Amino acid sequence: MSFDFDLFVIGGGSGGVRAARVAAGDTGAKVALAEEDRYGGTCVIRGCVPKKLMVFASEFPEMAAEARAYGWVMPTGDFNWGSFKGKLHAELDRLEGIYRRLLANSGVETFDARAKVVDAHTVELSTGERKTAKHILLAMGGRPVKLDVPGAELAITSNEIFHLDELPGSMLIVGGGYIASEFAGVMNGLGVKTTQFYRGEQILRGFDNETRTLVADEMIRGGIDLQLNTNVVSLERDASGAIRVVDTNGAEHLFDQVMFATGRAPNTDDMGLEEAGVKLGRKGEVVVDDYSQTDVPSIYAVGDVTDRVNLTPVAIREGMAFVDTVFKGTPTKVDHDLIPTAIFTQPEIGTVGMGEEEAAAKGPIEVYATSFRPMRSMFAGSDAKVLMKLIVDANTRVVLGCHIVAPAAGEMIQLAGIAVKMGATKEDFDRTVAVHPTMSEEMVTMKTPTRTAG
Repeated sequence: MSFDFDLFVIGGGSGGVRAARVAAGDTGAKVALAEEDRYGGTCVIRGCVPKKLMVFASEFPEMAAEARAYGWVMPTGDFNWGSFKGKLHAELDRLEGIYRRLLANSGVETFDARAKVVDAHTVELSTGERKTAKHILLAMGGRPVKLDVPGAELAITSNEIFHLDELPGSMLIVGGGYIASEFAGVMNGLGVKTTQFYRGEQILRGFDNETRTLVADEMIRGGIDLQLNTNVVSLERDASGAIRVVDTNGAEHLFDQVMFATGRAPNTDDMGLEEAGVKLGRKGEVVVDDYSQTDVPSIYAVGDVTDRVNLTPVAIREGMAFVDTVFKGTPTKVDHDLIPTAIFTQPEIGTVGMGEEEAAAKGPIEVYATSFRPMRSMFAGSDAKVLMKLIVDANTRVVLGCHIVAPAAGEMIQLAGIAVKMGATKEDFDRTVAVHPTMSEEMVTMKTPTRTAG
């Protein structure tokens, strides 16, 4: 049977684009890709990249305060949202252009249209065209979802926050995950009076408890009004134009803007997947095996649409493994174990491996941890604290987890992640000579366990 293409990719995010261009460029496969919105996907257009640029922008007031403490004569100054926003979107346009050129230079045919699955080898475009392919790769990503409460339409999500006409005077961010907590730090740093509601006992559920507690304490110290065990009951527009929020404790609040960061859902609605035989999970995610293959042998899926590990580098790895498996004849499973992660809260988190609670549930462990005021900020008179923490298997001495709360924690954890991934022991860390004076030297100088567990 002949097909229009060897591969048809649905979704122009990081995972889909990487799979498409490598399949076409490295193996000579005839490849097409359809994207209904902007090329680059969530990460490049409305996620990691613009968020990190906003994080950078929000950190300058603290840098300026530190500079003055170090003897620099500096005016306080004001933040110009319009100027920043214009430059931000120009950068996103530039990055989208790069994605389009990479596809074109690899010989991938692109369709600026929505595509849905008709059957195991056929997709239908919103233009009305139908295309056939030997293999179909689903890479549609995910989207933010709002709470199902009265007035939810008044709130924005992380998709819209980059498009605000002006910064609000006050803002409520609802949620306790990394997106909510990151944007709470960003908006607070940009001068917005920021409140964060989270329904649980502590933000950043699933992360090491000591780590997330320190982050929460530092966020509060930095000026964020963090209200735990609190959720939204309803929103309505006040006569003044503000948004009146009623919370689960019965209190009423007025905010200029409300943002929901209350979870994400896979983009599988109205895609024809179940009709074609593709199994979906409880959250609507595409169910795949270790090789990213669905129940339909010719259809695969990578990235957030599978709801495995929703991180851009993971989607890229999954896309590469798909090409190795299907087009290069080398069946490749994606390794989802021990993935280093950065959370760009303020302060920043870098983490890899198990947290203390998870590790203790599996067996005896030793915990090495130290929290201190780092030299740079302490000299400037700040009470800010950082944390360095190792979780060690008491029997094998293997480092099971590494957790850092500190400026540039993401940069540090990338390198620590190599050691943890290689199975380094506590003694391997101890044999490494410290780089002095640095914060990270504490990772190799902690000799005595802080506590044991398990």
